[in-house]
Amino acid sequence: MPTKNKSFDLNAFLASRTESVNRALDRFLPGEKTRPATIHRAMRYSIFAGGKRMRPAILLAAAAACGGTEKEALPLACAVECIHTYSLIHDDLPAMDNDDFRRGKPTNHKVFGEGIAVLAGDALLTQAFEIAAQARSWPRYSHRDLILEIARASGSLQLVAGQVADLEGEGKKLSVADLRYIHERKTSALLCCSVRLGGMSANCTPAQLAALTQFGYHVGLAFQVIDDILDVTQTSEQLGKTAGKDVAVQKATYPAIVGLEKSRRIATQLTDKAFGALKIFRGQAVALEALAEYLLKRDK
Repeated sequence: MPTKNKSFDLNAFLASRTESVNRALDRFLPGEKTRPATIHRAMRYSIFAGGKRMRPAILLAAAAACGGTEKEALPLACAVECIHTYSLIHDDLPAMDNDDFRRGKPTNHKVFGEGIAVLAGDALLTQAFEIAAQARSWPRYSHRDLILEIARASGSLQLVAGQVADLEGEGKKLSVADLRYIHERKTSALLCCSVRLGGMSANCTPAQLAALTQFGYHVGLAFQVIDDILDVTQTSEQLGKTAGKDVAVQKATYPAIVGLEKSRRIATQLTDKAFGALKIFRGQAVALEALAEYLLKRDK
């Protein structure tokens, strides 16, 4: 793990990018009074429910590492956040993970009902493609490339596949390989997509895109391993969502399969591999390094 860059202020970086993304999302999404108002209120309720906008931040940091600008990357950052939020709304439903709280607030279906929550998720997924279509294209990456990137990451082979495997794995004894399959798709896929889109928005080279792919893949896995750990070690108040849910439904997690200490070592190993992938940027990926360190060093 590289020495922490003391001159880089991660909190300031996250705060400024969150503000930029929130302003852009407010522009891109229909107003809450736009008919039918209920669906637009529900979409906005979840999209503006808080959080550090980690996927947009990683996307914008990847763009910066490749010499790009925030302005060019911002539509793609908003598209990714819409997909992430849609997945959370659906994950929280009684038919899925059945959670009552998300980011310290009642989940979407608790406020608007299950039917509207399903539709709000559907609408946000669709909104993501509308927003992405408004991004510019680049010499190496066309609009087709951008849309394919988002569609593949959020489709039945990646993000949806992870949720399916997660549901089907509840109450079953899964192997580490089975669990890795779930995490690769349910969490790593969208984080990896985020850094790749960030690179694309800067017209990055093929070598840079390959490095970003490795970074996103390993950080995404580490992020989910730590989430598994936090579900065991933290309270609902600390998490902002219901703690202990994984244990209660006998969901396979890294701590359940390999234990807490080995889970922590796995998370560290994954993030070290992510840092290794950033060497190609020769010190220009400071924000990405800081974000990876932040993800690994959450209180666990």
